[in-house]
Amino acid sequence: MNVLIAPNAFKGTIEADEAAEIIAEGIKKKYPQANLKLCPIADGGDGTCYLLGKALGLQKFDLVCLNPIGRPVKGFFFFNPSTKTALIDVSTVSGIKYLKETEKQAWLASSFGTGELVKAAVAQGAEHIVLGLGGSASIDLGLGILGGLGYVFLDEHGRQIPFFSERFISKIAHIQAPIVNYKIRFTILCDVENTFFGQNGAIPVFGPQKGLNQTEIPNYLKASEYVLKLLGKKAGVVVQDKKGFGAAGGIAFGLSFFFPIQIKMGANWFFNELKIDSLVKWSDVVITGEGKYDSQSEGGKGSFELLQLVKRLQKHCILITSGNDAVRAGFDQLVKLQPLDFSQNDFLDNAKSNLEEAVSTIKLV
Repeated sequence: MNVLIAPNAFKGTIEADEAAEIIAEGIKKKYPQANLKLCPIADGGDGTCYLLGKALGLQKFDLVCLNPIGRPVKGFFFFNPSTKTALIDVSTVSGIKYLKETEKQAWLASSFGTGELVKAAVAQGAEHIVLGLGGSASIDLGLGILGGLGYVFLDEHGRQIPFFSERFISKIAHIQAPIVNYKIRFTILCDVENTFFGQNGAIPVFGPQKGLNQTEIPNYLKASEYVLKLLGKKAGVVVQDKKGFGAAGGIAFGLSFFFPIQIKMGANWFFNELKIDSLVKWSDVVITGEGKYDSQSEGGKGSFELLQLVKRLQKHCILITSGNDAVRAGFDQLVKLQPLDFSQNDFLDNAKSNLEEAVSTIKLV
């Protein structure tokens, strides 16, 4: 029997590539005759470009950058010299994973470190930047990335505003473009389709997760609207809000004033790049998984999109997850994870043990 093991990340506990190894080890113990192929998946969320760069065998470049609140952190990007394409995850240095609950500050957090990675990739020869947006810590409209590329933001007195300063976005009165004219384009990978503004926009939906107090939402909206007007004035263009601009705090929105932007739903783009359809055709059974399958999963998340492909090719699909929302999705077999107590210091070890236990209950057809 041919088994494709293709889990998404189990958010906050196990990365997709490690999850694939754990699942493979358990299946091999229970079904030693099974032929296994591992293809951890992503959907534009945290780690998408890392998985793709690793799967494609691209060269990895390391660089010390600044994290969302200005502390040094090790970063990296992958580069394909034949296509002059760099792969960068916003979460690599600008991810919310670096911040404790008390450190989440939407008025201060910045994507500047990701801009440092983009600049380093351009110096390496990149003309096309693939940017995975998942797991960001800021709602800065990509101003930090622009800052990393040399854009300068000034207050009403013409003084430069330091990045990682409190209420940065509300102080901006003028924008200076860099002398360098960057000839780069971006492919933006999203796992959500939210617009920046509106009831389901970036600020009301994702702002509280990033440390924005509910009472401050109107002020943040007002500051964002003003900065977008300044960006339009500086670039001499009009950019309308659209689906995907709400991902990662509006990064695609801000970048689109100065660079060509293509927004792609991450899962299908990732599948196409790795030709995952050929792996599904090879398989008899596909095993996928994610930490908690919920109502958002059917809006472009990896396991749900993989299920659609598996169904089209008339294969068998097994999902490992917690929660009950996957019952109606149409997986051939659901394997439930035991709940985790995230207040315990050993919750990461427990997450791995729970996955091992869940895998031991899988029944291959």
